[in-house]
Amino acid sequence: MVRAIPGDPAQIMLGQQATPAQVQQLRENMGLDKPIIVQYGLFLKDALRGDLGDSIVTGRPVTTELMVRLPATFELTAFAMLIAVLVGIPVGAISAVRQYSLLDKTTSVLALTGISMPIFWLAMILVVIFGVNLELLPFPGRLNPTTAITSITGLVLVDSLLTLNFAGFWDGLLHLIMPALALATIPMAVVMRMTRSSMLEVMNEDYVRTARAKGVVPWRVIVKHALRNAMLPTITVIGLQVGLLMGGAIITETIFSWPGIGLYAYQSVASRDYASIQGVVLYGALLFVLINLLVDILYAVLDPRVRY
Repeated sequence: MVRAIPGDPAQIMLGQQATPAQVQQLRENMGLDKPIIVQYGLFLKDALRGDLGDSIVTGRPVTTELMVRLPATFELTAFAMLIAVLVGIPVGAISAVRQYSLLDKTTSVLALTGISMPIFWLAMILVVIFGVNLELLPFPGRLNPTTAITSITGLVLVDSLLTLNFAGFWDGLLHLIMPALALATIPMAVVMRMTRSSMLEVMNEDYVRTARAKGVVPWRVIVKHALRNAMLPTITVIGLQVGLLMGGAIITETIFSWPGIGLYAYQSVASRDYASIQGVVLYGALLFVLINLLVDILYAVLDPRVRY
């Protein structure tokens, strides 16, 4: 389907000054002159061997390009989901316990706003306020050009701690805050709403009422009996959100020039890099399936009634 994107990658690579003969020769070299079904068959044949082809733009293997950018996306996703979980679950649980209170109504409005808010708008607002006007947080990229990090895992925060480079850790953390906040908005709202809904259902169960009747401490009833059983739907939502974000947060990474999978996908589409686009889509689909499998396995850990 990526062949339906307007534009000729051979023409883009050679520029507008190239002759038709040169463009045709490059198309033949890249195999773009073959029928689409043949190109797809060749792609499947190589993909089953783990070869996703070479990038039309850089000439490097797509698998290598993805592995180079994967740590940046993982670091951003992990930080964003950490914010979403640490805020979404407690707020959702408290809203359920104090149903119809001012806090519950306020958080419901905030959750609805978070789900409805365009990420590109929020990201640019954060840049204008904290990056331009207040100059509190740096942007774009993962590090300042003058900051050097010894790469071990590809994760800036982890590598800087392993090498005791605390200045690099602080610089990487400051660069991470704005894109993580922008990316965490929707998952935070979704987790909050799901936790609240699940808690409201569980709070009316017989075992919760029995625990209260036995005089169990209220916080223990909420945390051990109610919240733990209400976490199954929330875990599902968290897994889905992680899968979506790890597939590449295209808008957020593009605005903040974050060198991850999302920015790579955007650049691949802009340059009509067919092999790279196909690699990103295949990577995202595979990762989404694996994360959902992991969530299903976690069910057995959280709920002893589940047996596989």
